[in-house]
Amino acid sequence: MMIQKRTDALVAFAPNSRILFQGDSITDGNRGRSADPNHILGHGYAFIIAAKHGAAFPERKLVFLNRGISGNQVTDLAARWQRDTLELKPDLLSILIGVNDNGRAPLDIFEPTYDKLLTEARADNPKLRLVLLEPFCLPVGHTLERGEAWGAELTERQKLTARLAKKHDAVLVPCQRVFTDACKRASADYWIWDGIHPTYSGHQLLADAWVEAVRKAKWSK
Repeated sequence: MMIQKRTDALVAFAPNSRILFQGDSITDGNRGRSADPNHILGHGYAFIIAAKHGAAFPERKLVFLNRGISGNQVTDLAARWQRDTLELKPDLLSILIGVNDNGRAPLDIFEPTYDKLLTEARADNPKLRLVLLEPFCLPVGHTLERGEAWGAELTERQKLTARLAKKHDAVLVPCQRVFTDACKRASADYWIWDGIHPTYSGHQLLADAWVEAVRKAKWSK
């Protein structure tokens, strides 16, 4: 007997769509580097999104790709943008970047570099749908040690991400608010074990927030 639970279709997931998740370790999710479909998407929010919608809509032949790399900053994305993004020809591009830049890459490098990547992606595919996840943290472990200045800088990166989302007609996923609100239900380390990397419960929160934001999207293109 097949047990099915209702999953509403996302307009963004048209038949034969290619959905690419790009970013750092949070997206990487310890993904495999081979064609092995058991590990290729990692074990984070990208996997959760792909598993749910791939199972619900097999007839759409959706292709989910993950090119997150642990430790990446926005300049690392730039160095591999052609190979790991443009050449993969995504119909929907989702990016989570910024926490590794914090305290390392100046804001006046982060924003124009990110801006250029989005401009190039849109130029390569004018119909591209963009999803930007704001970088986030909770006061646990490493983030407590880094102090208030580090947190204030991350807040600025969140604002820059929101500004770029507006400029490039991208959906913004408000990750910080999602995790801050979740702390009303359980302690911070329940959701993000070291202040930066989500637990499995935290990845489910990310996946749910991503789907909700994409569901509500009103892309102009």
